[in-house]
Amino acid sequence: MKMKFHNSVLVATFFAATWFAATIVRAQQNAAGHASDFSSAEYYDAPHAQQMKSRISGAEASPQPGGLLDIKKLKLEEFGVDGKLEAVAEAPECVYDSMNGLANSPDHLQMQTGDGNLSVDGEGFLWRQTNHWLTISNHVQTVIKGVMESKTGL
Repeated sequence: MKMKFHNSVLVATFFAATWFAATIVRAQQNAAGHASDFSSAEYYDAPHAQQMKSRISGAEASPQPGGLLDIKKLKLEEFGVDGKLEAVAEAPECVYDSMNGLANSPDHLQMQTGDGNLSVDGEGFLWRQTNHWLTISNHVQTVIKGVMESKTGL
């Protein structure tokens, strides 16, 4: 069963609970500051401190004025404490402000849950690292596959 929703409120609510902060950066840099294979990860607190909570990565990262990074082939991932992928989002590029915990782009973004039962895409996004919030601003489409169980019995 497939259903389409054009509702950014559903998207914002979903991401309020699932998106993440990045704290550890790993990349290969050349003398000009350009990095390939950019990656920044956040880990769970003890007792799961060895488990990755989230990762922001890209094929390339180039420094921009004001301490910003231009990331190409952006990939945002969120993991459960068991290591299972919960959600992944991808975009052609974004501007990442690590000092203020923001990533944004006017480009297309596509997200899906780890089990593939929910996917969301749209044009233009803002990711707020501090409260794990992702907003997709334009042409938002949500597809839910399968049957969703209701915990309230409705």
